[in-house]
Amino acid sequence: MRDVDPIKRNNVTVIGNPDADRSMIFIHGFGTDQTAWREVVETFLRDFRVILFDNVGAGRSMPEAFVQHRYLNLHSYAADLLEICDALRLKNTIVVGHSVGAMIGVLAAIKRPEVFSKLVLIGASPRYVDDGEYRGGVSKDDLNALYRAVAGNYFDWADAFAPLAMANADRPSLAVDFAETIKTIPAQSALTVLCSIFQSDHRADLDQLDKPTLLIQAREDIAVPLAVAEYLHRHIKESRLSVINATGHLPHISAPAEVIAAMHDFVYN
Repeated sequence: MRDVDPIKRNNVTVIGNPDADRSMIFIHGFGTDQTAWREVVETFLRDFRVILFDNVGAGRSMPEAFVQHRYLNLHSYAADLLEICDALRLKNTIVVGHSVGAMIGVLAAIKRPEVFSKLVLIGASPRYVDDGEYRGGVSKDDLNALYRAVAGNYFDWADAFAPLAMANADRPSLAVDFAETIKTIPAQSALTVLCSIFQSDHRADLDQLDKPTLLIQAREDIAVPLAVAEYLHRHIKESRLSVINATGHLPHISAPAEVIAAMHDFVYN
């Protein structure tokens, strides 16, 4: 599928100020698509050219583009991101990534630093699975149980996982909507994506990132402990860490005002 137009492949949307000299590109995480950013992007439409897209395998990306062996690692998603940037001739671009989307942005910025100016990483993790003294938040037993649950009854797993990840029990509709978005991904494709996420380990890549980076972390996140955000902060040279007053792994959906406030000075200065 390398000869496919990346704009069509990834269902790219370009909005905002077409005359702006700066761009922002948003990368969603697992179980969501570009619509997850709708509350956040409104703030930046006047001053930036804003690019949204669906990762292959999600949203309205081309279904035939999801070739299982290609998307067993995050480097392929990063290559897709760079193809989008090339097609749109982007430069001076701020990357905003959530969860696995954050690490996709990191890998792309390491490979082609000239395309990007800053990174905003929300709920990011270089490795989710515990490894010795490194506590990623997921044990090997947890991971095996997750794979069994997804393979056994995908819809039941989605319904159980969504409220844990969203962690806003007083607003159950958020978890319901998230579960429904997860279910739009075929179960076999979801297993492939989850393998690409949970088998990744990009800790050794972090010292290659040489761009101003803002780490946004919810105060409570079942998927990414605060210790992981602190690990990123220690290992990314030009980073700052903002712990916001939000709960759950998707604060750009559940607490967009807090995310925007954390981003504002970093983006504009």
